[in-house]
Amino acid sequence: MNMPGHQITKSSNHQIKVVAIIPARFASSRFPGKPLADIQGSPMILHVYQRALEVPGIDQVVVATDDSSIANCVKTAGGEVFMTDPGHPSGTDRIAEVARLLELTDDDVVVNIQGDQPLFDSQPVVEIIKMLLEEHGYPMTTPACPLEAEEALNPNRVKVVVDINGKALYFSRAMIPYYRDADILENLPKGSGQYYLRHLGLYAYRQNFLQTFVTLPQGKLEQIERLEQLRALENGYAIGVVRVKKAPLEVDTPEDLDAVRSVLAWQ
Repeated sequence: MNMPGHQITKSSNHQIKVVAIIPARFASSRFPGKPLADIQGSPMILHVYQRALEVPGIDQVVVATDDSSIANCVKTAGGEVFMTDPGHPSGTDRIAEVARLLELTDDDVVVNIQGDQPLFDSQPVVEIIKMLLEEHGYPMTTPACPLEAEEALNPNRVKVVVDINGKALYFSRAMIPYYRDADILENLPKGSGQYYLRHLGLYAYRQNFLQTFVTLPQGKLEQIERLEQLRALENGYAIGVVRVKKAPLEVDTPEDLDAVRSVLAWQ
């Protein structure tokens, strides 16, 4: 279903292919077997897969996993899945392997859709693809949404600071920017949430850059912050940031899963 105002226009000279790849692994320290967790009678990975199929402008949706039970689940439902190297250090390495197997061209677009967001909204996905296609100075794009100052203190809420054109200046678990004239949280002015942007873990890459990215060494900033996207900035690559309204519910724990079930029960 196409949504007015969120159309993706591709180049007429070369038909760029847009592929969504959903990395999914069985092992998780906080929630083992998370992709197969039941939501209204269907595994979570299939909820994500179905939503990805409905995003306007995406030509193909693939699951990338190293677990046979996840692969069998997707195949049984008629979905497309690739088994990947179990030794990959991150989901990005996993999707890069699948992108190579798909033999995509350099200009094709790869979208990394997280497998633990069964309620993700299509709008951020459409917007980061659109930015990547229209702004040729960005080899990768990602979304961010407003964040209240109180929540910005949480190191699990990754913050991003951008310039006036939407280019990422820095990502951090720390509370950035720092409001110098408010030494304690209670002194922050009303509406201070306008200064903070929460980064959402969704990415669109040009295929040639994705393959370059996974060969780059980890920098010091990435190592101390444990934020993979800093690798691009440390190596001089620009990241375009699209502002969206809100963050989707993520499933990191069984309690998060209960929250998702409650939302869907009311829909």
